Amino acid sequence: MFDALARQPDDPLLALIGLFRKDERSGKVDLGVGVYRDETGRTPIFRAVKEAERRLLETQETKAYVGPEGDLVFLDHLWRLVGGDTVERSHVAGVQTPGGSGALRLASDLICRMGGRKIWLGLPSWPNHAPIFKAAGLEIGTYDFFDIPSQSVIFDNVVGALEGAAPGDAVLLHASCHNPTGGVLTEPQWMEIAALVAERGLLPLVDLAYQGFGRGLDQDVAGLRHLLTVVPEALVAVSCSKSFGLYRERTGAIFGVTSASFADTVRSNLAGLARTSYSMPPDHGAAVVRTILSDPDLARNWAEELEGMRLRMTGIRRALADGLRSRWQSLGAIADQEGMFSMLPLTEAEVMRLRTEHGLYMPGSGRINIAGLKTAEVADVIQKFTSL
Repeated sequence: MFDALARQPDDPLLALIGLFRKDERSGKVDLGVGVYRDETGRTPIFRAVKEAERRLLETQETKAYVGPEGDLVFLDHLWRLVGGDTVERSHVAGVQTPGGSGALRLASDLICRMGGRKIWLGLPSWPNHAPIFKAAGLEIGTYDFFDIPSQSVIFDNVVGALEGAAPGDAVLLHASCHNPTGGVLTEPQWMEIAALVAERGLLPLVDLAYQGFGRGLDQDVAGLRHLLTVVPEALVAVSCSKSFGLYRERTGAIFGVTSASFADTVRSNLAGLARTSYSMPPDHGAAVVRTILSDPDLARNWAEELEGMRLRMTGIRRALADGLRSRWQSLGAIADQEGMFSMLPLTEAEVMRLRTEHGLYMPGSGRINIAGLKTAEVADVIQKFTSL
């Protein structure tokens, strides 16, 4: 029966990783893979994570299943980090998931189970958004979110998409640190989005993958928290990969925000969907996050290290903006964008030329990972870009 299968194309980013590894040039630079790297080129383990793991090693007494809902204490602490005191916990249904991708898939399955048929997605977006939604059976409506040449959010298009959406449609929103553009929604724009979502009877699915990487832990969820005060229902998909450096531990959660009377129904449906998908979530990453957020000293240490990473990325953004604006005036905007990524106005031919002639590796879209650069590499990268 396997003869009926057609070979699927390789994931472009994974293929790019392979090409980078095979390149033997000493000056090669990886601007593609979406992980944070420090000045030595490593993706570090947080000090607080190391300490939490030490404590778990000494005190953990079992490796029994945690259940389809996952670690309940982890969920309580994570929601407090995300939602603050905006929504009472009794109005929030949470289930631990295998990373942010698992959270998005459970959210998509839940939307379909509720009778939802369509989700609106601004482009460009994280490349895996559309495949996850399609795999769940959702129809995808798209609109242009970001203009690369001018480096600006096309907010009129956001408004137009929301005004044209039908009641019951879902809409995907990035909480902050937009992947892949770095584009920023202002406070008044978040307020307008929230009002439109509520007025049109839409269901917001908010993807939160980079809390603390943009403008700070609370600032990065300010728009989300305002949204939750306006809309009656929402889904929030959270990833701990970046904020806690737990990439390979696949740690995340999906939260449904609703009335207190419906929260348990939402929770039971999310848990049921999880049971028929992956059965039980992995424990280790959630146990680490729970340990950190349960201890004020560990939480403070974690937040300080995260803030140091954020400030380092901000400094690299400013240096890139200063250097690249001589070639593209609009790229001065990179300094005011947020998160790990930005998109440069490059053709695929220029991307290939940078790869073959200079060893700069990035996707054909021109997306670059700011957080993958060392400070010492910035000047050389700028020179190579501006030589095009």
